This record gives sequence, C-alpha cells and structure tokens, in this order.
Amino acid sequence: MQDKLKIIECPRDAMQGLSAWVPTEKKAAYINQLLQVGFDTIDFGSFVSPKAVPQMRDTVAVLDLLDLSATTAKLLAIVANLRGAQGAAAYQQITYLGYPLSVSETFQQKNTNRSIAQALTDLQAIAEICHQANKQLVVYISMGFGNPYGDPYSPDVVADMAATLQDMGVAVISLADTVGLATPHDVATLFTSLGTTGQGVEWGVHLHATPAGAAAKVQAALEAGCRRIDGAVLGYGGCPMSGQELVGNINTRIIVEEAEKLGLHTGVDKQALAVAEQMAAAVFA
Repeated sequence: MQDKLKIIECPRDAMQGLSAWVPTEKKAAYINQLLQVGFDTIDFGSFVSPKAVPQMRDTVAVLDLLDLSATTAKLLAIVANLRGAQGAAAYQQITYLGYPLSVSETFQQKNTNRSIAQALTDLQAIAEICHQANKQLVVYISMGFGNPYGDPYSPDVVADMAATLQDMGVAVISLADTVGLATPHDVATLFTSLGTTGQGVEWGVHLHATPAGAAAKVQAALEAGCRRIDGAVLGYGGCPMSGQELVGNINTRIIVEEAEKLGLHTGVDKQALAVAEQMAAAVFA
C-alpha cells in the first residue's frame, strides 16, 4: 500500500490576517470547494474573540453553509480558551479542536493573553472537553523552531513541552514554524529527534515560508518521516498575532508536488485543486 500523507488545508490561517472583510457566503463557497479536493482535514475557522480576530467572527455562520454530504475531509477549528473549546465542541460537524501552545512566553501572551503555565492549565480542561464531546485535540507547538523576541529556545525546550503533552494524553502534535524562521535542516533535525520520543503520537508540521523557501522545507519534513503537514492554497496567510511581518503558509500545490516526488499518496484531486486556486485568487484579492 502506498505511503499516505495527510494534508491539512488551512483557509482559516490564510484568511485570519486579512483586513478587508471576506463575506460569509464567499468564505463558505471557497471552503466547500476545498472539501472536494481530497484533503484529510480542513482548518476552516476559529472560536476566538472577534476583537482578536475579526475575520473569523462568522465561523458558526460559515459552518452552517458547509456541505459535508460528499466529502471525506474532517473539520478542525482553532480555540484559544475554555469558552472557545466549549463553543466548538457543541458542533457535531467538527472533528478536531486545535490549540496553539507556545514555547515562547511572549508569543503565548500575544496569542492567547495567557502565560504558558496558564495555557497548560487551560489545556488540561480543554482536553477533558474534547473527551466528553468525542472530539480529537490537536496541539500546535507555536514558535517551535525559534522566536523573534529573544525568549529562551532550544530543541530541548520543545522536547520538554512535547513530553508534557504526551503525559496529558495529547495524540496529535504539530510543530509550528509560526513566523518562518526554520531552515530545512532545522525542520528535519527537530522532527527526527521528536518523532521517536513516544508511541501513540501523530506528529505533524505547520510551516511558514517564502515562496522560494517552501519546497525545501516540505522536502525536509517529508524525508524526516512527517506524514501530516499543513498548507494553504497559493501560500496565503501568516500569523497576525506575532507582531511580525506576515510570512505565508506553505503553498498546498508544493506539498503535493514534493509528496509525489517521494511516491507518497495525498488523495488530492488536481482538477478540484486548480478550481480552488482560481477561487482563492478572487477570495484573497
């Protein structure tokens, strides 16, 4: 059986930093097209404060407009606190709740207005919410390849955080290069070192990169054994909470191309992807 790569498509990440409002119907139409491409999961929205991320204030309205009748893709929603987790968990259509847990104290405060210690306490409660609602928890280790603030960082810091998450029973952990600092060597080295630290964990990467640097990062992750990777059509996106210049997501087509070079199966319908690319050009214009 051909080796399978899970591609997590992230229109939420692509849209969240846009200052111009994308109408709810346009968001939903675009995500409905993404649901036909063959992605494993769609990171479609977030249950966060509309003051923090105004673009995502219509997540529930978008969810109501999604057609899940003819897709195998699962939905993921980002949450940043208990209230958001409770809100997201109430919707049967959502499979995954994603939580950003930073190894940078500065970024945790910027992103969720919590310390790392407070975030870990919240995460324990969010894990219980997921358990009670039969949802799966995905934790993103934000600033997992370094940070621009001068906060302490080393691969050991990431390993310690990963071990804490494993002790909590988190089954999906994604290493996030939040502002695009990682080199391909960094990606390969960190992923390889963490991929053997425990059983029962699905490891992924959520990378950001310039268009010129994207392919090498994807190649490094895949060759290191990563089989879960986040992307966004045409490479749009970036983290508006970082206080840094936005660095886009990995272009999904690059992920598909690099996977094919290694003989990995993605399940992506390239014609449907091409339609999504045409729609994205209009959505993000």
